[in-house]
Amino acid sequence: MPRQIKIFDTTLRDGEQSPGCSMNLKDKLDVAESLARLGVDVIEAGFAIASPGDFQSVQAIARTIRGVSVASLCRALEKDIDTAWEAIKDAENPRIHTFLATSPLHMEYKLKKTPDQVYEQAVKMVKYARNLCGDVEFSLEDASRSDPAFMYKVIEGVINAGASTVNIPDTVGYAVPEEFSTLIKNIRENVPNIDKAIISVHCHNDLGLGVANSLAAAKAGAGQIECTINGIGERAGNAALEEIIMNLYTRKEYYDMTTRIDSTQLYQASKKVTKATGVRCQPNKAIVGENAFAHEAGIHQHGVLANRATYEIMTPESIGLPHNKMVLGKHSGRHAFEERLAYLGYNIVEEEIEKIFAEFKVLADKKKTVSDRDIEALVSGFGSGVPETFKLDRFVINSGSSITATSVVRLITRDGEKVEKVAIGDGPVDASLNAVDKIIGGSEIKLEDFSLQIVDAIDTGTDAQGESHVRITRDGRTWNGSGVSTDIVESVIKAYLSAVNTMTFELEQEKTRSAV
Repeated sequence: MPRQIKIFDTTLRDGEQSPGCSMNLKDKLDVAESLARLGVDVIEAGFAIASPGDFQSVQAIARTIRGVSVASLCRALEKDIDTAWEAIKDAENPRIHTFLATSPLHMEYKLKKTPDQVYEQAVKMVKYARNLCGDVEFSLEDASRSDPAFMYKVIEGVINAGASTVNIPDTVGYAVPEEFSTLIKNIRENVPNIDKAIISVHCHNDLGLGVANSLAAAKAGAGQIECTINGIGERAGNAALEEIIMNLYTRKEYYDMTTRIDSTQLYQASKKVTKATGVRCQPNKAIVGENAFAHEAGIHQHGVLANRATYEIMTPESIGLPHNKMVLGKHSGRHAFEERLAYLGYNIVEEEIEKIFAEFKVLADKKKTVSDRDIEALVSGFGSGVPETFKLDRFVINSGSSITATSVVRLITRDGEKVEKVAIGDGPVDASLNAVDKIIGGSEIKLEDFSLQIVDAIDTGTDAQGESHVRITRDGRTWNGSGVSTDIVESVIKAYLSAVNTMTFELEQEKTRSAV
């Protein structure tokens, strides 16, 4: 009988701490809903005390998402624990996740505490948390560089204090699989009450071993793996959830373990996180990268056509990736379009389907056929939940190798006013964004990052769509935006306005809350 492994997803906490991966409340709720559909056991919704926005998002997820435990991270301090509990107390299954460093390096230089002081604080704060919440997890930060004997003592103490899960993090990605496996085995053999708690592992990817270490720990007896969609997270990221799941699925005879995860939801969960963060996976990313199921070499293509198992150890269908393409064009009806959305894994409300279908028809007039990637790109532009303070009405550019690029942009404000400005720049994109800044008063906004992907250029040629992602900053804060169009400049303007609208909406909300 395969052993059941719990999946603890920290995309919304550790994943969001990755530079450039911040998400707004609507994004976090969308991702949380995807994680619940995916079947994770625990969603770590955030670090409630980190900011008012974090508290609000943790609380909203706790009150909204069902069928899964919802956790908030907190330091081993009463104030942190109280805040975490206040945020998650309305969850169907709340969990307080508190932590304290146990390595000599962290205790001396970060905590400035002796091992005895750390032990006393850990036990005391777990007892405090347990009096509030029936499910408490304790993490020994930097466990892989901690003294084993001291770890055993802390683990035994926090379990006696009420911790039902004890997390052994490889916080800086220092461990290697054989070493980490031995660490878990030794904990099981040297902590007398370890049978009263689940051993969890949280592995970072600094040496590219996050998934390998997590799987080695599970083989050694760990009962919970902490991971993120697309492997996002601090520095080089975390163990990637999709890679862990498909290892267990593809090599089930070797691992003899199972999870609650519905692997056919992996692809859409990955896309949801990509949209929310604006950070794309590299094409050769395992499982969910664009090339993961692509075959270009002639000998590979021949083998796959003869028998897919020659070069595919898992099927694209097993992660929810469509293996075929339904030809959709300007003559396609609403029913066919809705069926394709459902096949691609989207669950979209009627009002938004109407808007997306209208955009589909506009796109279909420009293209001979509309591919699955085109539809995904269209969907990515909807559902942000952010009002359009500014909307693109039209633009005209004049550019060339021997003249200064000029752009005339006209926007429609939320009051219905049409405002037009002209600007110059280093090329049509720069000129267009300069014109937008003139209209919105964006002198304090800085374009931090910009990326452009041509959707299905190989298959569809010159009528391919441009999918743009931008990141803007203002006063040290960051917002993401995305836009899609068959015109590259238009896609960039839409992406920029998407980020500006998100920024405007959030700042106005904060101003309203502070006034109250």
